[in-house]
Amino acid sequence: MDGVPEPHSGWTFLTNHARVLAAIADDYNARIRDIAARCRLTERAVQKIITDLEQDGYLSHTRQGRSNAYRIDPSRVLRHPAEAGIGLTVASLLSLLAQDEADRTVAAD
Repeated sequence: MDGVPEPHSGWTFLTNHARVLAAIADDYNARIRDIAARCRLTERAVQKIITDLEQDGYLSHTRQGRSNAYRIDPSRVLRHPAEAGIGLTVASLLSLLAQDEADRTVAAD
């Protein structure tokens, strides 16, 4: 079936929520289709993850015509008690995951 990512077995270091958040941090105007392709998820899975992130205040969006512009709250503390207990924030996570502006320039060349 076209558009369905190939399955992955085994464990990974990052959750799908972290992948989606990093993809949005790299492009605040990304379409769900593009996020899904980058994260190798279905569009429906990305929609669910975005809903989760919005419900817990990590992410918000505004409509701009037919598309969305996302806004991440970088000051939100991560959910897991191990990270929350030491005050790790979304900003600290994204500093590791989101593409650096210099990397984007090199990738575009």
